[in-house]
Amino acid sequence: MTSTDFSIPVTPAEDGAETALTPGQIFRQRLFGHTGFLIGAGLILIIVVIAILAPLIAPHDPFAQSLSARMLPPVWVEGGNWDYLLGTDQNGRDYLSRLIYGTRVSITIGLGAATVGLLIGVTLGVIAGYFGGWADHAISFLLTAQLALPGLLLAMALVFIIGPSIWVVIGIVGVLHWTYYLVVTRAATQRIRSQDFVAAAAASGASPRQIIWHEIMPNLLSAIIVIFTFELGIAILAESSLSFLGVGIQPPTPSWGLMIAEGKQAMFYRPWLVILPGICLFLLVIGANLMGDGLRDITSPEGRNE
Repeated sequence: MTSTDFSIPVTPAEDGAETALTPGQIFRQRLFGHTGFLIGAGLILIIVVIAILAPLIAPHDPFAQSLSARMLPPVWVEGGNWDYLLGTDQNGRDYLSRLIYGTRVSITIGLGAATVGLLIGVTLGVIAGYFGGWADHAISFLLTAQLALPGLLLAMALVFIIGPSIWVVIGIVGVLHWTYYLVVTRAATQRIRSQDFVAAAAASGASPRQIIWHEIMPNLLSAIIVIFTFELGIAILAESSLSFLGVGIQPPTPSWGLMIAEGKQAMFYRPWLVILPGICLFLLVIGANLMGDGLRDITSPEGRNE
């Protein structure tokens, strides 16, 4: 069952009669007609493919150092070398290879942290929205306390205390970014709980667990997916901020935030050391945001696509 009513567009048939589109046709029409979603999904797809194929397409070992090839400029700048298309860093490591392998770090941390936040936020949001009462008050207090905390400073402190690693960053960023999931799922669950099909399921003897899994969660799925895409970009930015400040991913692991931090001292006479990882970070985050914004429009009842 579903609580969302979609208007059914019609298309003229060859004989002049009007034919109603099926829900699947409506969805595909919105999906392939939304420019922002297609651009965002295309960017994400390209970056994911680069991350998967990194060992095959990287021209050099991203960890190999060559002191004789330190700080080489990109090939389009005087002094550039075709062996190092985007130049090298202060340790003589190929910059293109490190950017390619950096996609793996960003994608892994983004997906991992967004998933951790999803599990925490959706669980708390559904419990608060469905059961209400003291559970709702307790979770609302927890939400207020979380929103009052300085997220970046708290993340820095926790990573510093526990010790920086990819898995620690995933866990801490995820634990600190669940509030959007909670707010949206709590409000949506409260609305869905009052629908007739939920009352019918309860009257037929379904347990709260069965109602949550079979009646409420399917109606929350589209909203959760949209939030997940936005949280993906937020988690990637959070990791880059921590790495830039020196408490996130540690060298020699290639991370875009760390590469920006390493290149900032030479940014006035080697600006590409900061600009190139900044462009990669921008493309990944804007791709996630465009895809999330497109999914929100595509799955809305009004079809906000025009």
